[in-house]
Amino acid sequence: MILRSSPTYRKKMVVAGNGLFYPIVGFASCVAFIYMSFGGLGTNLQEKTKLGFVERNGTQFMLDGKSFYINGWNSYWLMDHSVDEYTKPRVREILQAGAKMGLTVCRTWAFNDGDYNALQISPGRFNEQVFKALDHVIVEARQQGIRLLFSLVNNLQAYGGKTQYVKWAWDEGVGLSASNDSFFFDPSIRNYFKNYVKTLLTRKNTLNGIEYRDDPTIFAWELINEPRCITDASGDTLQDWIEEMSAFVKAIDKKHLLTVGLEGFYGPKNPKRLTVNPEMWASRLGSDFIRNSKIPNIDFASVHIYPDHWFHDKEFHENLKFVSKWMRSHIEDGDKELNKPVMFTEYGLSNQNKDFEPSQRDRFYKVILDAIYKSAKKNGSGAGSLVWQLFVGGMDKYNDEFGIVPWERPSTYKLIIEQSCRLARLHGPTQQQRNLKDLCSQRQ
Repeated sequence: MILRSSPTYRKKMVVAGNGLFYPIVGFASCVAFIYMSFGGLGTNLQEKTKLGFVERNGTQFMLDGKSFYINGWNSYWLMDHSVDEYTKPRVREILQAGAKMGLTVCRTWAFNDGDYNALQISPGRFNEQVFKALDHVIVEARQQGIRLLFSLVNNLQAYGGKTQYVKWAWDEGVGLSASNDSFFFDPSIRNYFKNYVKTLLTRKNTLNGIEYRDDPTIFAWELINEPRCITDASGDTLQDWIEEMSAFVKAIDKKHLLTVGLEGFYGPKNPKRLTVNPEMWASRLGSDFIRNSKIPNIDFASVHIYPDHWFHDKEFHENLKFVSKWMRSHIEDGDKELNKPVMFTEYGLSNQNKDFEPSQRDRFYKVILDAIYKSAKKNGSGAGSLVWQLFVGGMDKYNDEFGIVPWERPSTYKLIIEQSCRLARLHGPTQQQRNLKDLCSQRQ
């Protein structure tokens, strides 16, 4: 989202006792424990059960042999807040809150380049304290039953982004161009990024001893948040970068899924640029939803939804119509052309719109959640959605115009939970969705 470059955005077993149980009593206790754990999907079950990797079978995500449709959210700030002890509790708080709503995936940044609390201080130099903060995020997510979609770099300037990489190359006297888009074609910058990716993927978590590439808590990797290469509207430069970087990631990590991080715009050669894109400018950004997503090493497609920022003259009801058309088009692409899942990895409605009313967010969210549910009922490619973005109380200065504290608005909280419940009824809850059985039985 464009406003994420704003200053506020940049700122940033229980183990059973003494082992002296009588055999029969011990066996009965064990059975009761297992029954209660499965019934409530509790903490002990999650810790004892081997966690499986999310996989792909055609247009569907698969988990433990079942179709897996996702209701989730964005909290980009998890690593940043894990660095300082004062803000660290917010990480557990938001992950626990997500789990209580039946959410399964959180998308967050696994990068911070040359900024405050930088993970990568300069090319190849890393802040171990910040890396340990990311270790903590992964372990905490596992404990709360949440999987993570990690984005690897930002197209925007927030948290460094491709601008920082270009500056590094320029300062070291090896940069080919001062253009931000040289991130995609400069060999030195490509090597900077590859080194970062390799360091991240092979990182051994200091808290659990698992290399990131071997940890199923990570749902997937995202190459770059909202890539645009406006200096090459043909799309060839970005396409070449995605092909090279996706192959590089897969050479290191064959266990995790991989996506690009696209906004979903159709490129200049696609006829849908005229009928589905918000306006003509969207086809001139150097990205192409179909072409970029077809790359073999890309496992699923990603799409964002921000009609109130893509249009400047439409009323709210017109934006809702656009959202329905936008989602239908991309789900159709996943079903018929890509044969891959399509994830709507960001969606949000600004509270700065001139006609904004809080109730509009519920209506906006519902259109999106209903489209995912409709696809899930047909085992289609509309594989899930992640709202932008969720916070806990006391984080107003980190908020942009899209963030919400969901439990502060009961109707929104109810809407999100109902989506988790109806997806779970279709394909069954995951083993990590604690207490979802009780939560959803109250809403039938």
